[in-house]
Amino acid sequence: MPGIQNKVIAITGASSGIGEATALALAERGAKLAFAARRVERLEALAGRIAASGGEAAYTRADVRRREDLSGLVELACKRFGRLDVLIANAGIGPVSRLDELRVGDWEDMIDVNIKGVLYGIAAALPVFRKQGFGHFVHIASTAALKIVPTMAVYSATKAAVRVIAEGLRQEAGDKLRVTIVTPGFVSTDFVESVTDPRVKAGLAASRDAFAIPPDAIARAIAFALGEPPEVDVNELVIRPTAQG
Repeated sequence: MPGIQNKVIAITGASSGIGEATALALAERGAKLAFAARRVERLEALAGRIAASGGEAAYTRADVRRREDLSGLVELACKRFGRLDVLIANAGIGPVSRLDELRVGDWEDMIDVNIKGVLYGIAAALPVFRKQGFGHFVHIASTAALKIVPTMAVYSATKAAVRVIAEGLRQEAGDKLRVTIVTPGFVSTDFVESVTDPRVKAGLAASRDAFAIPPDAIARAIAFALGEPPEVDVNELVIRPTAQG
């Protein structure tokens, strides 16, 4: 895609799932990548795959709950490649459960990763985008923000917050910055592994195995949004399994 060739793109949560698939898809389309996650050994392997295919990638360990780690990712992209064109805020967790379970620690983790992690990314990249005069934020939400079901109240709230923050950012961005919300449905990732309630975990695993779509379906949607010309802002894409209710 001409619109992606040589773009410098930073991705959080790149060690697996949607983040990993997106890194591979964008590298294949000629992007230069800086990505981060907590599992450095997986990032190293991903960078090796990209390099072996002729791409360029840098990586760093980052926990999006730490503002300085997001600043470090943006700095890595700028130092290695001279600028930053896109920040994809993909990192997220979903240890869902019924509110009666009072898994307050899980609630706090979702707020810290899913909401604060997005805000810390904005804080790191927005000044760089303003100084450059261009830039593109991509925020990964969820269809859980559109349809609320039992066990997902807190997770849904965090993903609804992502959509609200991203839309507010879009309205404040002006005519030089773009903001895209990507809203996946059920995707075959290790999302289920973060669930601490055994019954809920088993139910989600069964649904995943029955109809979840592969992560590269989301990666292709992200590539579409990034490939549009600068005067076109793809504001939101919803991608879900055909079988998802």
